Amino acid sequence: MAVLEAASTANMGTKILVDIANPLDFSKGFPPTLSISNNDSLGELVQRTYPALRVVKTLNTMSADIMIAPDRLPGEHVVFVSGNDAGAKASVGELLMTFGWKSIIDLGDITTARGTESFLPLWVRMWKVLGTGDFNIQIVKANA
Repeated sequence: MAVLEAASTANMGTKILVDIANPLDFSKGFPPTLSISNNDSLGELVQRTYPALRVVKTLNTMSADIMIAPDRLPGEHVVFVSGNDAGAKASVGELLMTFGWKSIIDLGDITTARGTESFLPLWVRMWKVLGTGDFNIQIVKANA
């Protein structure tokens, strides 16, 4: 939030903010906990604090290497987007496709960032067990 405060509301206007952050709290060591959870999210806090900003939460359920190069992993795996502005989510989706993302799941409004941020405690534990951040989520759905 300090970086956004330094940028100032006047400079942000109605720009799109791609929020890849997670509210990890390392104050009690490893593994971290979430400083915001359950009935709020960091994405929502940013949106509330800067209401004109078009916040899109995405890429926060994977390592930085996977964010920009999804082809590091074989097979279909997904990236999620959450946000209140459909146009902003569409623009971010186009950006994600330039990185190579083929499966983009729009979870809905910014409150759905609660779910993706809540994935992080599990992600950190999986990283420790697997010994690498080169993994991601694959959704398997039954045919209707």
